[in-house]
Amino acid sequence: MKKEKLTKNQQTVLSLLEQSKEPLKAYTILSGTQKKGIKAPTQVYRALDKLIEIGKVHKIESKNSYVACNISNCNAMTSTSFLICEKCEKVTELEKDNLKSFFGTLSKSVNFEYSDHNLEIFGCCNACR
Repeated sequence: MKKEKLTKNQQTVLSLLEQSKEPLKAYTILSGTQKKGIKAPTQVYRALDKLIEIGKVHKIESKNSYVACNISNCNAMTSTSFLICEKCEKVTELEKDNLKSFFGTLSKSVNFEYSDHNLEIFGCCNACR
């Protein structure tokens, strides 16, 4: 995979997400990056779109928020699986390649053509139990 050179805005958004212990909404990202030159929501969304496209960031659909990917060479740009703590909101990405194959096989068994997934599993992390 070719290493992407990030723009200043992309690097600013990614750095903020990497430092966060929980998923961040776009307007929280905007608030946290305004002193670094990002002034408009469209700048945040453009940066997020590109970071998602290159696998550096993932969207947590149920929370309409974003997390930095901490898996090196992550190729899960469309098929993602997360464990989300309902108490502290810690997000852990599952690295299992076999999930895509499992869902593909399951789909075929009911005459459904599988393309990708966004799986969010809710529960309680070890620290919060």
